[in-house]
Amino acid sequence: MRRRRKLDEEHDNHERWLVSYADFITLLFAFFVVMYSLSSVNEGKYRVLSDSLVQAFRNVNVNDSGEQIVLPKVSIVPSQPITRPAPPAVDPAVEQRRQQAAQRMRSMADEIRRVLSPLTGSGQVNVTEGAFGVSVEINASLLFAPGEAALGTNAVSALQAVAQVLAPAEFPITVEGHTDNVPISTFRFPSNWELSAVRASTVARLFIDNGVAPPRLTAAGYADQRPVADNADEEGRGRNRRVTILIESRMADPEGGAGPTTIPPDDPIRSILPEDLQG
Repeated sequence: MRRRRKLDEEHDNHERWLVSYADFITLLFAFFVVMYSLSSVNEGKYRVLSDSLVQAFRNVNVNDSGEQIVLPKVSIVPSQPITRPAPPAVDPAVEQRRQQAAQRMRSMADEIRRVLSPLTGSGQVNVTEGAFGVSVEINASLLFAPGEAALGTNAVSALQAVAQVLAPAEFPITVEGHTDNVPISTFRFPSNWELSAVRASTVARLFIDNGVAPPRLTAAGYADQRPVADNADEEGRGRNRRVTILIESRMADPEGGAGPTTIPPDDPIRSILPEDLQG
């Protein structure tokens, strides 16, 4: 019994760890082989794949419903120098008429300044020239009593002088009425809209009575919506209460005149327009 135990001890293998170590080394070698194979990429094939993916994503769009839309491939054409068309030749006759109109506009502005010289010195009247014509701004206190739309005697004589300057010309005229932001509520004028519109119409009617052609005139009331000064103090409110006369430099068509546009008989818009506007 004692001898058998001695033989068993002699047959025990004390180097079994070598088996596990060999397995570990084998796995480690396989790992490095795989890593090396992944790092060895064919650069040419990788470039082709990369370009294909970029082109595919550039040609894909998404619509409002979330669906992808493949757009057709667009060929890039080398840019060509842009050739700007030559400006159209200026008709000497048209240019001459334009210069004559500009000269008449300047002369009319000077004449309006002359007839309103007693008022322009006080700063209550301002005559300015711009790219779109002449603007004559008159303080409302020179024309109307507070809250009223009837012209005073001095205002009538001044506006009659302006009408005599405007009557021979052919330029369109817009008369604008403006107020401050202080509310008004009377039997005749429920708000500043009615007051500003009636004041503009009063001046336009005086122009018509003094020879200005009615088709040239437009009357508009803007209430307190277009201030030129701050309504926080009395001085600013006084500047905002005004009547502006705009003489537009827009010229009539040299060939066709300034007649109204005629609407074709079969146009559906004729059914919603008054008869005097259907042409």
